[in-house]
Amino acid sequence: MITKAKLDELAQKYETKDFLIDDPIGIPNRFKEKKDIEIMGFIASLVAYGRREIFIQKLYQLLNIAQNEPYNFILNFEDKLLGNFNYRFGKPEDFAQIFNILKNTYKNDGGLEELFKYGYTHPLPPSPNGRGKNMFIPITDYFYSRAKNPETLGFKFMIPDARKGSAMKRMCMYLRWMVRKGEVDFGIWDFMPASDLLIPLDTHVAKISREMGLLKRNANDFKSVIELTENLKKFDPEDPVKYDFAIFGYGVNNK
Repeated sequence: MITKAKLDELAQKYETKDFLIDDPIGIPNRFKEKKDIEIMGFIASLVAYGRREIFIQKLYQLLNIAQNEPYNFILNFEDKLLGNFNYRFGKPEDFAQIFNILKNTYKNDGGLEELFKYGYTHPLPPSPNGRGKNMFIPITDYFYSRAKNPETLGFKFMIPDARKGSAMKRMCMYLRWMVRKGEVDFGIWDFMPASDLLIPLDTHVAKISREMGLLKRNANDFKSVIELTENLKKFDPEDPVKYDFAIFGYGVNNK
């Protein structure tokens, strides 16, 4: 297994402002107002898959549609504003469903921070020892219960059903952005400590983590997220997801 010293070295090397240049978190970093940051951050996380240069270009296209006012755009959203905006699996109607739900969230339910706070304080499923609870189930239940057509491919891809054991990579990433304080992350939500954040896991991170000896489970699912996060907590119990930068750096250094 890789050593703590090496992981700390990599985390320190890659957790810098230079990380923002090619990363989706660079999009919400354009804003100063809290609601603009959290809304644009959430939207950026939804489309953070595929080739970076393409989805970042799409996010700039969406910012242009929103006239660089994400909060105002969502608060006054109408389907017609999107035109034919799409990205891979996500069709205009999929984005419209999500944006209409976000509109309701901010007008009636306190916004994304309150929604994620509820998920954190009411994780599912109930279990006697607390293990295996998933803070994202109440959040995805919220979206699925309010969608006009939650069965479209684009909607299901952007908002995976946490009840099905998905790794929830992009939501873990988004929560890292909002909760964790650092050179890159915003740290604008304080309802949970950084020690409770979960590592964003995709096929690349899983592959690198296995090479590093940090992950044994073969499936890239929520159980693997828990396993990897628990192993990273052995190196830093207060801030395990700082090693997201280390895993990224290890992958860059060992291409």
